[in-house]
Amino acid sequence: MAPRPIALVSILAVCFFCTSCATSLFKVKPAVELPAMPSATHNVEADGFVIRVAPLLTDEETQQLFEANLPVAGVLPIRIEFNFQSGAPIELKRVRCEVHDSQNRIWKLLSTKQAVSRIMKANGIFAYNPYSKKQFEQDFGAYAIDLKTPLDSTQPQRRGFLFFQTPDKRPVNGGGDLTLVIKKLSNLPTPITILLK
Repeated sequence: MAPRPIALVSILAVCFFCTSCATSLFKVKPAVELPAMPSATHNVEADGFVIRVAPLLTDEETQQLFEANLPVAGVLPIRIEFNFQSGAPIELKRVRCEVHDSQNRIWKLLSTKQAVSRIMKANGIFAYNPYSKKQFEQDFGAYAIDLKTPLDSTQPQRRGFLFFQTPDKRPVNGGGDLTLVIKKLSNLPTPITILLK
């Protein structure tokens, strides 16, 4: 064989090996291993459903789940659970969630891809295997709560995380009061507010 085809075959073999051995950028703990909601949750009952919000995760707990320090990346994970009790099915796709801080700044709700991008940027990851990023997005996204499927008696419970970004994209500061605001949920005329601790 001529030198050029040999070099081409070698490069293709290396590329194939790299993609076949691609793993996630971070070793995310499988979502199925997430323990049950803690007993010290903040509960709100309204119009045939109950909302439960877990205490905020510590830096160590986010490391254990995602192998990444989300607060350093300016990402706040909030664990939430919706429980259907009775009545008509509850649409969740119209729901709008925000976090307000003590200065009344609004923290933006992030999609899985946006949260992953923030984490990668904060960790200085700019060169990566695209398959590894895709796997990380998939593993990380398994923790996100489904707000597209209605709540009803056939699927009475929905749980997962909401991910928010700090207003200035700086690390999450442990100090200050944060409030979760849930708007346009069911037929409630006023937003639901839950103090986060």
